[in-house]
Amino acid sequence: MHILLTNDDGYNAPGIQTLYQTLRSQTNHEVSIVAPEGQRSATGHSITLFQPLFLTEYNLGGVQKGYAVSGTPSDCVKLAIQGGLVSKPDLIISGINLGPNLGTDIFYSGTVSAAMEGVLLGVPSLAVSLASYEFINFEPAATYLAKHLDFIVQHNQEVLMNINIPGKPQDEWRGVKVTRLGKAVYENVFERRVDPHGRTYFWQCGSLTQDLELDTDLRAIQEDFISITPMHSDFTDFASVQAWKTIFDTSQKI
Repeated sequence: MHILLTNDDGYNAPGIQTLYQTLRSQTNHEVSIVAPEGQRSATGHSITLFQPLFLTEYNLGGVQKGYAVSGTPSDCVKLAIQGGLVSKPDLIISGINLGPNLGTDIFYSGTVSAAMEGVLLGVPSLAVSLASYEFINFEPAATYLAKHLDFIVQHNQEVLMNINIPGKPQDEWRGVKVTRLGKAVYENVFERRVDPHGRTYFWQCGSLTQDLELDTDLRAIQEDFISITPMHSDFTDFASVQAWKTIFDTSQKI
């Protein structure tokens, strides 16, 4: 199996490098890396249209080459597959991200968006995140993924699997829960400042209010479970389609 790794933390981030080394040492899969040249967190599903994409090739060891791209995480996936940087992968893994990608935060996430781009291109994809900024040890998460990768792929029917792993030692993990997306609501504050030239600028900050309903990814991580959320690219609200058809058929004349 050929696995393409990407992320939004940059090609040399510890998460993706640890995952690469673990997959190479603990599995027989072919592994490639095409990732941003630097930090691209919270870039969402943006792609680069009005400037060129620059590519830097680097050595992964032996004859294996990796690629650092000047664009976004989604650019990396598109360039890797549609630009022919690597042979079409059987699986894309975006991560391992530093910090969680839970609830409605996924709409801002470069990590999740890169995996979704893979799904749009017909490749089963995983977005994998270590749900902590304090416990920065990617090895347990990488080892868990390598151990269970074949099982996950076998049962993945071309959807995006958003996986969040507790940021704690493995002996404190309580198990695995298949979840739905929760709601992450921010009370945003824009701190206004003035630079030495008199120009006004803002820093965005604020506090997070989590909705810890049952069966959500937020609740699972709060309770030290691995959260696996199957996601699809089709945002259609099918429950509302027929109702809106009826409304327009009966009240709107063109």
